[in-house]
Amino acid sequence: MAKQLTATVKFHATGGKATAAPPVGTALGKYGLNLGQFVQQFNERTKDSMGMRVPVVVKVYNDRSFELETKSPHSVDLLKQAAGIVKGSTHVPKEKVGSVTVDQLKEIVKTKQKDLNAYELDHAVRVLAGTARSMGLDVVE
Repeated sequence: MAKQLTATVKFHATGGKATAAPPVGTALGKYGLNLGQFVQQFNERTKDSMGMRVPVVVKVYNDRSFELETKSPHSVDLLKQAAGIVKGSTHVPKEKVGSVTVDQLKEIVKTKQKDLNAYELDHAVRVLAGTARSMGLDVVE
């Protein structure tokens, strides 16, 4: 008997620090998966993204096996790390909380290349610069 796809579950978990508690347990518990095995695989794959939110896509099969696909960390988390800030501005047009350089944006784009909609580096940098400005960050040369 071939494996049949039962569900595709999407959620976000903290890289390298996942446990069977929410959001992992809440999202996957109802499918009867071995949560310990999932947590171990996820933490192993995301140990370089420690502490950042990582999007996850889990394909659950009828024999309670699963396929795990991890995406790159959120742009916001990468920008906060590059700027050295804890959180973005609460009053964006008036209050600036830090700055990032174009070179830092290019490095972030290289990290997120497979998950972005832009095909060219310059366009992807412009998209990321808009995200940075909406967080209250200045983009400098």
